[in-house]
Amino acid sequence: MTKCEKETEMSNKLKVAIIVPCYNEEDNVLKLYNEIKCTSFSLNIDVVPIFINDCSTDNTKIILSSNRIPHIDLPVNLGIGGAVQTGFKYAYKNNFDIAIQMDGDGQHPPSELEKIITPFVNTKIDVVIGSRYIEKEGFQSTFMRRLGINYFKWLNRTLIGIKIFDSTSGYRAINRRGLEIVANYYPDEYPEPESIILYTLNGLTISEVPVTMRERQGGESSIRSYKTVYYMFKVTIGIIFLFIRLKFNGKRHTI
Repeated sequence: MTKCEKETEMSNKLKVAIIVPCYNEEDNVLKLYNEIKCTSFSLNIDVVPIFINDCSTDNTKIILSSNRIPHIDLPVNLGIGGAVQTGFKYAYKNNFDIAIQMDGDGQHPPSELEKIITPFVNTKIDVVIGSRYIEKEGFQSTFMRRLGINYFKWLNRTLIGIKIFDSTSGYRAINRRGLEIVANYYPDEYPEPESIILYTLNGLTISEVPVTMRERQGGESSIRSYKTVYYMFKVTIGIIFLFIRLKFNGKRHTI
């Protein structure tokens, strides 16, 4: 292969940022990073993992730094929405074609990444969500959480007329068209269900693909079982207010 051919091949590669928000994930970040780096792809892509350390109080920062894992240290705790948006801003500013959100707790196997990336190559899709509930394989979460997910499926269908099987999934990807929007505004506390409203009312196309997820590999979830009802109530209010603001705002991504 000539130098010119190599340069052409590099220029045709899709640049993919793997955004990993992490708060007190000292048990998981190194294992997850190594797993991402060892994942092979048949697609012509260049994958770059970026860990977003959301002002962790454990050894997460030390592990990221000592192992030279690409990361951004936030000076204050922004929560999941702020951490993910930081990664999206980075991906947009550095001209990535696709940004993939992946939880830092090890629930999202890097071996499933190609399933999430492939629709961007084959179809004109803006957002791809990895869903546990299409083929219903792997870890299916608790009964209360599944109840909440079914509720949000109904709420989305009621408000915007689309059916999303796994609207709380944090295993998802977005292209540059979408990155321009989320770099400007992204829901903060529980962003996954709300962002579906944001994407749809900004004219983005959403696709779901079946993926297999695992149980959390360490640490503790930010949503305990006794908080599930509170979570559903708070997210519902957020979704309805976001829907109203976007529905009647001409420049929908500037809130």
